[in-house]
Amino acid sequence: SWSCRVRWNEEDTFPHQDLLLTYLLLSSRFNWSELTPLGLWGRTLGLQTEHSQFLLEGMPFRIFGGSMHYFRVPREYWEDRMLKMKACGLNTLTTYVPWNLHEKERGKFDFSKNLDLRAFLSLAAKNGLWVILRPGPYICSEWDLGGLPSWLLQDPEMQLRTTYKGFTEAVDAYFDHLMRVVVPLQASTALFPLQGWEWLPRAYKKGGPIIAVQVENEYGSYAKDPNYMTYVKMALLNRGIVELLMTSDNKNGLSFGLVEGALATVNFQKLEPGLLKYLDTVQKDQPKMVMEYWTGWFDNWGGPHYVFDADEMVNTVASVLKTGASINLYMFHGGTNFGFMNGALEADEYKSDVTSYDYDAVLTEAGDYTSKFFKLRQLFSMIIGQPLPLPPMIESKASYGAILLHQYISLWDVLPALLQPIKSEFPVNMENLQLNDSIGQPYGYVLYETVIFGGGQLHTRDHVRDRAQVFVNTMYVGELDYNTVELSIPEGQQGFRQLRLLVENRGRVNYGLTLNEQRKGLIGDVFLNKTPLRNFKIYSLEMKPTFMKSLQRVSGWSTVPDYFVGPAFFRGRLWIEHQPQDTFLKLQGWEKGVVFVNGQNLGRYWKIGPQETLYLPGPWLRRGGNEIVIFEERTAGRIIQSVDIPYLGRTQYVD
Repeated sequence: SWSCRVRWNEEDTFPHQDLLLTYLLLSSRFNWSELTPLGLWGRTLGLQTEHSQFLLEGMPFRIFGGSMHYFRVPREYWEDRMLKMKACGLNTLTTYVPWNLHEKERGKFDFSKNLDLRAFLSLAAKNGLWVILRPGPYICSEWDLGGLPSWLLQDPEMQLRTTYKGFTEAVDAYFDHLMRVVVPLQASTALFPLQGWEWLPRAYKKGGPIIAVQVENEYGSYAKDPNYMTYVKMALLNRGIVELLMTSDNKNGLSFGLVEGALATVNFQKLEPGLLKYLDTVQKDQPKMVMEYWTGWFDNWGGPHYVFDADEMVNTVASVLKTGASINLYMFHGGTNFGFMNGALEADEYKSDVTSYDYDAVLTEAGDYTSKFFKLRQLFSMIIGQPLPLPPMIESKASYGAILLHQYISLWDVLPALLQPIKSEFPVNMENLQLNDSIGQPYGYVLYETVIFGGGQLHTRDHVRDRAQVFVNTMYVGELDYNTVELSIPEGQQGFRQLRLLVENRGRVNYGLTLNEQRKGLIGDVFLNKTPLRNFKIYSLEMKPTFMKSLQRVSGWSTVPDYFVGPAFFRGRLWIEHQPQDTFLKLQGWEKGVVFVNGQNLGRYWKIGPQETLYLPGPWLRRGGNEIVIFEERTAGRIIQSVDIPYLGRTQYVD
């Protein structure tokens, strides 16, 4: 039966038996079954701190939280993931808010469809979950530029995450719109003066699920401007935020990320001795909160798939809770970096993040249960002392078999048909291309084309961001990136030839001190025989939905030959007879590129791994024909496989 399939093994012992009696004794004290957003309608106090404990509407409360990001999960699955949170024993959901999705173009705001934040927060309330909102403006989150819009980098003097005027003016305009969504959904909205807030819908004046709001994110690890955190705090307060404010930092950044009037919280994976007590050194007599307890870790292209031992994880959670602290599991459900939205690291070298944000979290990328779920459910159920809701049924996965990609069109044939080049004497970085109402090109590829006479040594002076394929006319010559900055261009017959650099933005760094330097494309001169190249035609290949639709109608598609080398677009069709289900696409035999299904950008694949399958949600499929388009940079296969099990690569345990 289903109950047998989801129940943990009752012969298993809980890893902290000595804590069991303590938890049972405390269970009545921390029984908050009636403390739900809909159960406390019309409240006025919200979440408060009193010495070492939280109070919710005046009653003792502990936060058992889990992170899930609405922008990484198909909207059709939001409620399923929330129900699984409740079944695990959690009472609070935390989410970031990605500025670069809500304001893709300066001054144009989008809170619709999968970005409908109001619907997401209201759904959390409906399902009995409180919310800690983390609106940034910077969110880190292994997300491109930490959630900041790339158009900010058009300003050559831009100083992100500071009180630089160009940055604060943009934040102010964004918060003006964001807070109109957020403010009505606070738990204690009756507290703010209604004068000036007449626009609030009457129904929302009784309160929503938001019990706390985070001021920025891990600023102690950046800390370039001592006035910045106060600015962000006041930007929230002045727009009607009345809930408890929090900050979030790792141990080393705690003392540098504080702001008066906000509760400091800490992030970690391994509980070092004295780590929670260290919070007392930065704030006295306050409740302790772990804002990010890292349940797993993220992956980079070319590395392993990181996993974190389930028993070690639950033991650490138990140890944290034994101290009386509150905790948020980052991540409870990771989801997917759909499209081109993955971030990157830049420590010793640049490393971009993979498409999957599975994170080895409590739920898998596709929302399935892991052993971590059942171990945590057992732990939380003992603390709460009441039966938890039954875990929802898991969604079946489909294996649709082999899909033939029967047609292709070369990128070189697409250029004259669909793309109008920008002409420039000098190379221009993506963000400063005069495109998209002058906000530049945020993501994807850009092709730089110029004329050369003869061959020689091509040198980038490290001006390629992040990876360039080099062609003479249509002949592939080689690749340039951070490590390879020089390439030999073969001599040709007399006359001019086209030198082409197809540059991929692999994802902007999302953490660290180099955020201001995340411009992409060619960020400076490229030299042939020590002479800078000039007079470029620049083609934008952002691959937006409008482009992909036009691509389907363009003439020139041909039958795929036995062997073909890209860059090219390939297309095929997946036929589904019955109700579509989640599946995973395996691209064995393909080298590097991007997959689109019914116009949805699933993200990048790359044969260097670790990730070998792309998650394809069932709601993005339809009965009948489903169009699949692949942009392959180099070596194409003839088929892809639809399988019912993901493969995220060779595993390595987090140390």
